[in-house]
Amino acid sequence: MSPVLAGVTIAVVTVSDRSAAGARDDATGPLLADRLAAAGAAVTRSLVPDEVAEIRHALEGAVAAGARAVVTTGGTGVAPRDVTPEATAPLLARELPGIPELLRQRDAHLTSAVALSRGLAGVTGGAPGALIINLPGSVRAVESALGVLPDLIAHAVAQLDGGDH
Repeated sequence: MSPVLAGVTIAVVTVSDRSAAGARDDATGPLLADRLAAAGAAVTRSLVPDEVAEIRHALEGAVAAGARAVVTTGGTGVAPRDVTPEATAPLLARELPGIPELLRQRDAHLTSAVALSRGLAGVTGGAPGALIINLPGSVRAVESALGVLPDLIAHAVAQLDGGDH
């Protein structure tokens, strides 16, 4: 059996002022990249500060370069500089609210703070389209999301390519 993400290009974008400035190591970007690559994906990584224009540029660049999925980590909370959802929303032709709902539900028993995550998910317009998913910047949230992301991404990309449900 081939890895679930074989042949899928995924861009991982870390959104963090401190990591972009070199003041803190990026813990979640490498974790996502390693685990998605282990599931068979070809993975690229980038790191941007919490700035709408820079986040949007990273997302658009990843899709233009052929990424079928873009997974962001960081910038989904309620702090004034958490702007990943605002940068993502204009790029989504169709939102997929079930993905962030599922991810929050998976961790609700651990902390009520998951209710503060504003991450979005959806698909871009055009053909063939790309899936964009915003994750929080915590290692625990990313680890939990990785329990379902490979299969969700594979299924979504197959559907974007005209596959059956």
